Amino acid sequence: MTGNLQIKNGKCYAVINLKVQGKRKQKWVNMNLSEKSSKRERDKRLREILSEYETNPQTVYSTVLFSDYVTVWLKEAKIKVDKVTYQHYENEAYNHIIPYFKDLDIKIIDVSRQVLQDYFNAKFENGRLDGKGGLSAKTLRHHKNIIHQVLELAVLNHIISSNPCNNITLPKIEKNTYEFFNLEETKEFLNAVKDEPLYPLYLLTMLYGLRRSEVLGLKWDSIDINAKRFTIQHTRTRCNEIIEKNKTKTKSSLRSFPLTDEIVNILVKLKLQQARNKKSFGKNYVSNDYVFKWEDGSPYDPDYITHKFSKTLKKYGLKHIAFHGLRHSCGSLLNEQGFTLKDIQEWLGHADIQTTANIYLHLDTKRKENIANSITNVLI
Repeated sequence: MTGNLQIKNGKCYAVINLKVQGKRKQKWVNMNLSEKSSKRERDKRLREILSEYETNPQTVYSTVLFSDYVTVWLKEAKIKVDKVTYQHYENEAYNHIIPYFKDLDIKIIDVSRQVLQDYFNAKFENGRLDGKGGLSAKTLRHHKNIIHQVLELAVLNHIISSNPCNNITLPKIEKNTYEFFNLEETKEFLNAVKDEPLYPLYLLTMLYGLRRSEVLGLKWDSIDINAKRFTIQHTRTRCNEIIEKNKTKTKSSLRSFPLTDEIVNILVKLKLQQARNKKSFGKNYVSNDYVFKWEDGSPYDPDYITHKFSKTLKKYGLKHIAFHGLRHSCGSLLNEQGFTLKDIQEWLGHADIQTTANIYLHLDTKRKENIANSITNVLI
């Protein structure tokens, strides 16, 4: 840090060269000395002021707004996390966190636990962008994660001494209720959509319990028709934009499946049809290795699949579930057929068996009824 002495209107000022949020700025600090003071006094005071700014970053950042410092953290986060995670951070920061604290006009050194608690309380009560109520407890935890990381960076840079986000109280997350098809509803659904263009996509999603990003990321190089196996190793998802990755959500999501004869026949027909489409569209064909795409080769947009699925259910008068509900339907059917939680965890690619247990253990009503009946028969 550098600085120099300037005299203005008979007063001595230390002009300090600062770098705040990547920008160079000058700050004039009154040295409380007149122009008649000695050079020795001025030099000594200048050294003291420079030393204070070097050893106490709070002095430098005393005027920096918390909302501005969030953008500083975003720049660092961008090079540390993957694109999907960063876009999530960016969306939450610019849609919620930055506007709220910018309106408060609060400096980073003045952010207290109560200030943060007020933020979370306000967002829980009425935080939705469409004005229809508050944000969920789960979303607020995402916000807390972002704000906590922003303030941890401030602690690391010695701007604040401790993180006021450590002791925030958040509302309890309510247990999710998962909508899915039972066995009869699954059969009804598959029979109804068998002539739909997206039937192969629906069938694979249902049979193998795939995530939307996994089925849309499926490529022909991951399918071995001769060996009757395929591997989940690519994903295709949407945040602010389409993001394609040659890796799965977690290591446990990287998994292989056997192909049934019916699926093999469907995939062979699909491959042949795509070859005909490529010939028909000629140079206008969008060449890529994706399995599921439009006739001109363009990959499906993830949001299109979600909306089309909903319309298809309505078209045939079927029970409404989210597209992700096909994955839950697979898990519940495996559970109903007597497969263990470990089997279901591996099939669905859950990183933690507790996740599998939380979703599917409570569905095992038939097995519990059998246990209850067995105990009753023994005791009574």
